Amino acid sequence: MNTTPPDNAILLHACCGPCSITPVLRLLDQGLLPTLYFYNPNIHPLPEYLRRREGLLAVAQRLGVDVILPDQQDPADAEPDVWLAAVAGLGAGMADMARRCPLCYDLRLERAAACAREAGFTRFSSTLLYSKYQNHQAILDAGVRHAGPGLDFLGEDFRPSWDEGIRLSKEWEIYRQPYCGCLLSAHDRYRKAVRIKT
Repeated sequence: MNTTPPDNAILLHACCGPCSITPVLRLLDQGLLPTLYFYNPNIHPLPEYLRRREGLLAVAQRLGVDVILPDQQDPADAEPDVWLAAVAGLGAGMADMARRCPLCYDLRLERAAACAREAGFTRFSSTLLYSKYQNHQAILDAGVRHAGPGLDFLGEDFRPSWDEGIRLSKEWEIYRQPYCGCLLSAHDRYRKAVRIKT
């Protein structure tokens, strides 16, 4: 961004289009002006990443909000290397969501906070707080950890708008992903299909 954001601006880390709808609407209702920030090196494979980014752009256009795409400045931001390095230290423990997911939240919110500071935002949040399937305490902890002087983390619980977000994403025909993002979450989602029924 080339200009200082207005006083009511908020940088909203966004994981995808469907999860962004009601958080954006809620923030707008509160008089805040969200700018979406799509940094998600956890999303695999690349075609999935691109579909989610496209869905986010469609939501942003419909709601009239700006989007920051770091992968347009550095295509490496769309690569999984950073995410893989973050979880690799867990070894076999990376299969455990309770250990893996907090590292993933931390990675993404650290980058969101850095972007917010650089662009002059005084607050940030994440659409991860919309999902019923995420570890909300770990997200809040990561947000607070990366906030600090001049930058507040808005830890709003967007989950009460869950059903409305689903309804609108279907109505607007926004791509709805079947798993959280990483290849391990895809494995968690489909592992039951491994066993052949006889």
